[in-house]
Amino acid sequence: MNRSWLAALSLVLAMSFAQAAEEDEMLGFIVDDTISHIGHEFYYSFSERLRATSPMDFNLVVRERPSARWGSLVTVEYQQRLVYRRFLPPNTVDLKDDAYNAADWVRGQIVQRKLEALLQDTTDLERDEL
Repeated sequence: MNRSWLAALSLVLAMSFAQAAEEDEMLGFIVDDTISHIGHEFYYSFSERLRATSPMDFNLVVRERPSARWGSLVTVEYQQRLVYRRFLPPNTVDLKDDAYNAADWVRGQIVQRKLEALLQDTTDLERDEL
């Protein structure tokens, strides 16, 4: 009796941990994958605007590919998909307005993608199979 109770308890605990691992996802991160001073300045203004204007129930990655000749290519990814891409010239002084506009654009795209995901017909396939 004691062993069966212990086995049942361990099975219930294992199932609850597996379910919690699937449901618990840490949200609200904006990962900084920028390299140059321009990229870091863009990231700080971008994240400041997003945190001030929207609930952070998503994760983003801000990447930068700098070039001395062309400037920096800044991209923002949401769920491993490109949402925003722009070249920042090398002689840019004030990036705050550009970063704020980018944050507003990205927030709108995320809302649109979430709405599309809710309205998607998944009777035959799961969302990850589409």
